[in-house]
Amino acid sequence: MYMAYGWPQVIPLESSEFSPNSSSSEDCIVYLKVLNRLLLVVSPSNIELWSTSQHRVRLGKYKRNVDSIRKEGENLRAVWSPDTKLISVITSSFYVHIYKVQFTGKKIQLGGKQPTGLFLATISLLLSEQVPFADKNLTLSNIICDNKHWLVGLSDGSLYNISWKGEFCGAVDIGVQLGDGNEANKLSRSLDNGLSANGAQGASTPNHYMQKLSAVIHMEFSIPLRLLFLLFSDGQLVLCSVSKKGLKQAELIKVEKKLASGDAVCISVASEQQILAVGTKRGVVELYDLTDSASLIRAVSLYDWGYSADDTGAVSCIAWTPDNSAFAVGWKLRGLTVWSVSGCRLMSTIRQIGLSSVSSPVVKPNQDSKYEPMIGGTSLMHWDEYGYRLYAIEERSSERIIAFPFGKCCLNRGVSGTTYVRQVIYGEDRLLIVQSEDTDELKILHLNLPVSYMAQNWPVLHVAASKDGMYLAVAGLHGLILYDIRQKRWRVFGDITQEQKIQCRGLLWLGKIVVVCNYIDASNMYELLFYPRYHLDQSSLLCRKPLLAKPMVMDVYQDYLLVTYRPFDVHIYHVKLSGDLTPSTTPDLQLSTVRELSIMTAKCHPAAIHFIPDQHSRDYGLRKDSSPSDQLATEPARCLILRTNGELSLLDLDEGRERELTDSVELFWVTCGQSEEKTNLIEEVSWLDYGHRGMQVWYPSPGLDPFKQEDFLQLDPELEFDREVYPLGLLPNAGVVVGVSQRMSFSASTEFPCFEPSPQAQTILHCLLRHLLQRDKSEEALRLAQLSAEKPHFSHCLEWLLFTVFDAEISSQNASKNQAPIPNHASNSSLLEKTCDLIKNFPEYFDVVVSVARKTDGRHWADLFSAAGRSTELFEECFQRRWYRTAACYILVIAKLEGPAVSQYCALRLLQATLDESLYELAGELVRFLLRSGREYEPANTDTEKQLSPRFMGYFLFPSSNRRQHLDSKSSSFKEHSAHVASVKNILESHASYLMSGKELSKLVAFVKGTQFDLVDFLQRERYGCACLESFASGLELIGQKLQMGTLQSRLDAEFLLAHMCSVKFKEWVVVLATLLRRSEVLFDLFRHDLRLWKAYYITLQSHPVFSEYYDLVEALEERLASATNSSSTSGEK
Repeated sequence: MYMAYGWPQVIPLESSEFSPNSSSSEDCIVYLKVLNRLLLVVSPSNIELWSTSQHRVRLGKYKRNVDSIRKEGENLRAVWSPDTKLISVITSSFYVHIYKVQFTGKKIQLGGKQPTGLFLATISLLLSEQVPFADKNLTLSNIICDNKHWLVGLSDGSLYNISWKGEFCGAVDIGVQLGDGNEANKLSRSLDNGLSANGAQGASTPNHYMQKLSAVIHMEFSIPLRLLFLLFSDGQLVLCSVSKKGLKQAELIKVEKKLASGDAVCISVASEQQILAVGTKRGVVELYDLTDSASLIRAVSLYDWGYSADDTGAVSCIAWTPDNSAFAVGWKLRGLTVWSVSGCRLMSTIRQIGLSSVSSPVVKPNQDSKYEPMIGGTSLMHWDEYGYRLYAIEERSSERIIAFPFGKCCLNRGVSGTTYVRQVIYGEDRLLIVQSEDTDELKILHLNLPVSYMAQNWPVLHVAASKDGMYLAVAGLHGLILYDIRQKRWRVFGDITQEQKIQCRGLLWLGKIVVVCNYIDASNMYELLFYPRYHLDQSSLLCRKPLLAKPMVMDVYQDYLLVTYRPFDVHIYHVKLSGDLTPSTTPDLQLSTVRELSIMTAKCHPAAIHFIPDQHSRDYGLRKDSSPSDQLATEPARCLILRTNGELSLLDLDEGRERELTDSVELFWVTCGQSEEKTNLIEEVSWLDYGHRGMQVWYPSPGLDPFKQEDFLQLDPELEFDREVYPLGLLPNAGVVVGVSQRMSFSASTEFPCFEPSPQAQTILHCLLRHLLQRDKSEEALRLAQLSAEKPHFSHCLEWLLFTVFDAEISSQNASKNQAPIPNHASNSSLLEKTCDLIKNFPEYFDVVVSVARKTDGRHWADLFSAAGRSTELFEECFQRRWYRTAACYILVIAKLEGPAVSQYCALRLLQATLDESLYELAGELVRFLLRSGREYEPANTDTEKQLSPRFMGYFLFPSSNRRQHLDSKSSSFKEHSAHVASVKNILESHASYLMSGKELSKLVAFVKGTQFDLVDFLQRERYGCACLESFASGLELIGQKLQMGTLQSRLDAEFLLAHMCSVKFKEWVVVLATLLRRSEVLFDLFRHDLRLWKAYYITLQSHPVFSEYYDLVEALEERLASATNSSSTSGEK
């Protein structure tokens, strides 16, 4: 699959020149095409040819002069011949220009030791002639071609045929051959992803009207399928078949189906996948299966990301990747996006605002949207032949091409193989490797390939990882190189001539041996080369195996190698290695054929085949006392087949029977029998697959008949990834699926953002545990959970496991209400009990149970806690372990199941404990709960309150400000006189007295703020009690030590206390706190009305050396008081 990385690059184009009488309203690119490492760009006045190889340089250009443009018009439509030798252009004045492309002998040298291999090209005009229909005032569609002819659609509904030699072959009236309306085949409108199919026609329009009313606006031609698609101005789409002689016999073009789309504006066909992509005015792209009567597969759009057609406009262009596994979509008004066929959003230039956003993301001119690529829309797009670059043209732009770099994921398709353990994305000259060894956080490592190798063998074509993921084999145009991830070292061919003789068509790892599928150019044959990983040289070649033909798919398992040829011939070889595989020895490798199958089928060709190890035979073969004949039993008897159309099936190699399992699959991983490590968490899984349904987990069959449908359990639909995260592989020791999504980082110093693939992890441990519990394998489930106990997602896995099991039981109970008699659900209950028994072995049990409770309706709590244990017992266990926050979460459950009296008793005990531990925020929530429950208890209210909060206990653990104020107004004054409220009041006042007596003032402030305790009322009552200061000197020294005024928080606490002391007029406290805070204005106001107090204050501070730090404060106060006294005396004399 394809992921964007790095910064988009800009290819500058020469500006166009127009005549003064130019009729063009805007300057835009006419044509963009990438073919044979060449990029052709046609603008209204220029033709430019660029190299798309490792060095992107302009090879040639043709610039029309002003006189030519004035006489014959600007370039309007263009097409490039498949052999890249000819270019045809139709001008706005309906002249046909045919240009010839020739490469000269002049080499292009860019600097450096290695030659570029590029030559300058000349583009010359061969023919200029006006078309016969120039006087008919027609408009033109795009142009399609084959090797001999090209067609252009006209606004009268006809097609005009012109040869590459410049011969006008005449118009073809498609409308005449449409026949009656019975041939029209209306598309199925059922959409898999739930999008409405607006624009569907209720009935097919009679075809003879199309000839008179509709103009051909777009054409798409598939040479391999011999299919021509015509799009008309009224949104109708017609599928036509073309004769074997191609467009030369245009009169034999036959209409096969009329596809009643209604609002189609552009189309693109994936010939290999046989999928037609149709862009609509609504900004939606619809995918149709050409192998199934052009039925609708699914539709994709940005609706779920908060963008509508008002934001993006209609679809303007669609471009499929070279392997047809993904496609890029450009919109008229804004942006482009790359999707997988399954509907996963792989890349988007539009800034992410989150899923299901309720606000429409309107672009504002003052925002940083200027850094968003394709902000003004996309007019043209094309992938390079390797899929490493997506070239795009901005709407109404002729100044530049924007090239987006892409990397491809190792999907283990075709001849090359890889392992799910090592997740690799490979670009044209680098590898992007997911790193997870050193930390729990997944990261992407950019590994640049050796320049000496890439200079001669650009680009990267194949990448394969060894079974343990510690070695990588990389092949470019010629040869191959190996990388040791542990040692961080490359291994290359020492002899360049040997390297250049290898044209790799696929890579596999056979233990410590790398298997190369080599193409021999001289004989047009294929062979397998077996190299040890420690030495790449002809002298170390272990074996050379000629192949019968070009291999279609290959796979390896242990000592067995599978090779398939077209149409579907399967050959299985046994690899026997004699001697040790070390540099000091000369091992011998021999291949023997153990099985040959020729399967007759009308299905699509396989895209990937993998052995399915037989677990019983594998265990038997590993026994020490097994004989050599017994070892043959380890040969896999089944394999999994993924076809190009997404169909996944199981093939029995003994009987030759194939059984379809599922469809719409993009990739899969066989996991059973792949690892001998004891820490492997996914050994119980047979395989996993991914498609538009998300991730599916398949478990081994317990029955004797492996072809019974019920034995293949497709579980866990919750494994579906977000539709912007694409799975790359697995981490078996962590029990997680590793995926990748796109992120963009913006910088003020660059015009465009940097695209960054971001690895994501999703655990599957809960699925594996539930599977084992369903099979009554509780001991195995416990061992698996113990292996995972230190993993970062372990607690979440246990919670998700219990939730899914409990949710299934609730669903079964609801379904049983409509049945009579009510069946016994002992099996479901027993699964819930088994799950609880499993989780009880871990300290996370108490948090997990209450977390599941807060996610479910309170009406079902009795069922949950009948299996998990009594809520009071769980509370008591948490209380004894001093897990007070978890214990607090059980209070509501106890209130629901055991009644308010029990919950109040538990809450009072917990309140006292939290106060003792200084957990004042939690204590405050308990206070509010207790004052609530002190009123008349209503069970219905508890349910309502629970539903109002997103978190369990949310209304008193994390209350809103409005609710807090509401509670404060009713409860903080303690006006209630019930015994229950009195108990709460006594506990709080006792704790406040304890803190005040010990002068723990910081804790007192936290206590008052957390519990909303009425400090003013308390101080008034304790004026001569615990709040009394015995002496000013001792009080100032003690409180200064307690508060530690050097910190900001202590000063804030002192300010808080000072305000309260002022309100109750505690002079001694005001003087002490104001002194500590150096609040001279407070002291001045106090002393100027009480000079006796000032004298006592002055004498006390001057007589104690410990208070020397306040001498400056005393001097300042003395001056102000003296000045105030003099002023008052002067005014009195006057």
